[in-house]
Order: sequence, then structure tokens, then C-alpha cells
Amino acid sequence: MEIEIYADVVCPWCYIGKHRLEQALASYDGEVTVRYRPFQLDPSPVPEPVPVVEALGAKFGGTANARQMVARVTEAAAGAGLRLDYDRAIAANTFDAHRLVAYATERGRAAEMVEALYQAHFVRGIDIGSRDALTDLAVQVGLDGADARRYLDSDEGTKAVAAELAKARDLGISSVPTFVLAGKYGISGAQEPQTLLAALAEVERLESGKD
Repeated sequence: MEIEIYADVVCPWCYIGKHRLEQALASYDGEVTVRYRPFQLDPSPVPEPVPVVEALGAKFGGTANARQMVARVTEAAAGAGLRLDYDRAIAANTFDAHRLVAYATERGRAAEMVEALYQAHFVRGIDIGSRDALTDLAVQVGLDGADARRYLDSDEGTKAVAAELAKARDLGISSVPTFVLAGKYGISGAQEPQTLLAALAEVERLESGKD
């Protein structure tokens, strides 16, 4: 079964959802292929790196509101076994990060690249809108740094990622994470592992034609 994950690498619920899916798959005995699809929560340019809390405060009524928001999601992440450090997180446009995921996918390093991007943003305080930082992350997952930088500095992958983003809009995906199972069954949100397991079993039943 193919599982497509529409997500953004600066989305905390996407990070939680990815982790919960991995927990579900650890208990699933079927064959699964996971594919990472791009989505941008905010495609606006980020000319200068700014702390995420500051950026959220500008959008949602001030720093106090922003801190309440991140406190809730940080607690949810902790319950899933993940640590989020919003005191270090840097706001970033993720288009190049999604291009790098596409690059890594072609070289068999998709899962490692996606995890490295989440860790960089949510734990290490790295600006994943920076091509220097993205190049370093590529090296950390075993990719050729010079070639990754050449790719990032070119327009390679630009049209493909833009087409994937347009496809997400055409599918009506407006929030992430969204999981698409077997190409046609959608699940939205960072669902608990048992919910994902039940969905996998149901799709397997439907696809096999069983009653």
C-alpha cells in the first residue's frame, strides 16, 4: 500500500503525525511505501530570519497569544515522545526544503531528509530557509554536499515541487498533515497510531474486495 503524506516541515502537527504514523507502521504487517508530498502553510517570502514565536505573534495578536499556541502544541508533542524547542525555532519559507526532499527522494534518502529537516527546525534552531543550512543537512544524511548545493542553486525541482503544491490544492487539501492511502482514501490530522492502524486495515479490506 502506498501512503502519501502531505506535510510542511515547519508544521508541528505534521511532525507529530509523521511520528505517530511510524508508530502505527511498527505494528502493521502489510507492505507499505511512504511518499512525502509538499505543502506550504505559508508560501510568503521570509527575507530575514526571525524567531517563530515573533512571526506567530505578528499574525495572531501578539507574543502572549503565540506563546500560548506553541505551549499547547509542545505539550502534545511531548505526549507523542517529541521535543519542540520554540525558543530556538526560526521562521522559514520551505520551498527549497521541499525541493531538497525531492532531491533526496531520487537518491533513496527521503525519510532521513524529512526527519533531519524537522529536527533542524524544531530542535536545533536551524534556519531551513537557508541554502547553506540545507546543504549541511544534506551532507548529514549521506548526500553529496557539492551536488546538493548545485541543485539548490539551480532551478531543478522547482517546476516539480510547484506542480505537487498545485496538486494538493486541486485535491482540496487545506490543512496538514493529510495522509492519502492507496491513492484515494484521505485522513486529515495528526491521528493517534491506533486510528491510523484501523484505517490501514480498512483500506486493505476495501482494496482486497473483501466484505
